[in-house]
Amino acid sequence: MTTVMLLNASYEPLGTVTFQHAVRMLFREVATVEEAHDDRMIGPHPWPRVIRLVRYVAAKWMYRPASYSRTNVLKRDHSRCAYCGRHASTIDHLLPQSRGGAWTWLNTVAACSACNGRKANRTPAEAGMALRIQPYVPTRAQLAAG
Repeated sequence: MTTVMLLNASYEPLGTVTFQHAVRMLFREVATVEEAHDDRMIGPHPWPRVIRLVRYVAAKWMYRPASYSRTNVLKRDHSRCAYCGRHASTIDHLLPQSRGGAWTWLNTVAACSACNGRKANRTPAEAGMALRIQPYVPTRAQLAAG
């Protein structure tokens, strides 16, 4: 299933919607196509990649803390290893789980397999590995934009 990027009337990213939802929004005229596939049409509308709402929606919920998940940690850290900067595919606990570390925003960072294995069951200080980023709790808007 393909997804379509959804922008507010102010061009602020709100997230993604399914292709079917995007088409319904276009036909209800609550959204317009901002970016489209050149060679395809859906009735009178071009095949959407990005749509924008016609009216501004106050998205206060977007500025609440994002839900914690492995995928969202990778999004927060832009899929870059917190230790070396290479492409990250795993999550590393700053305080290892075996030593009481929790699955929280402030205790996890994205890491490449090599750095995750090298750090092993130690803290970054014990392993002599400096963090390139400081973990933080992102908002939903930060994850949608990133």
